[in-house]
Amino acid sequence: MKKVCYPGTFDPISSGHINILEKASVHFDEIILAVAGVTGKNTLFSLEERTELCRSACAHLPNVTVTFFNGLAVEFAKSQGCEIIIRGLRAVSDFEYELSIALTNKKLEKCVDTFFLIPSYRYLYLSSTIIRQVAEARGNLTDMVPENVRIALENKFKQ
Repeated sequence: MKKVCYPGTFDPISSGHINILEKASVHFDEIILAVAGVTGKNTLFSLEERTELCRSACAHLPNVTVTFFNGLAVEFAKSQGCEIIIRGLRAVSDFEYELSIALTNKKLEKCVDTFFLIPSYRYLYLSSTIIRQVAEARGNLTDMVPENVRIALENKFKQ
């Protein structure tokens, strides 16, 4: 049984993240989507909100569980019995950053590897930053985020 971890900030979870999860769910028995509590970023949504948005967005994937963590993703993955961390790659710029993280993780925990997945072409441009900017400008979020996230973003920017 292969159990893997997909860590991230997920502020908010996007259709690209869901696409990565759907691809991973075909190849792995159990996926833990791990929402980072300490991110070094100013998040739009609280940890509790991000975790709940992820749970709702992933409800159609029976082998995905959603939880949150604090600390290093690689240490969390190891504590959960995961030997693999899943990461998504969109562009060459992602690769440079993700490679340095993967190599650091390997140095910290030799038993944990990183698997990179590429989202479907229609999601390659998506990032949580772009989604937040579109939402703040009251733009059309269709196909960028799951419906529950669209509603949450619209409500957040009504305030």
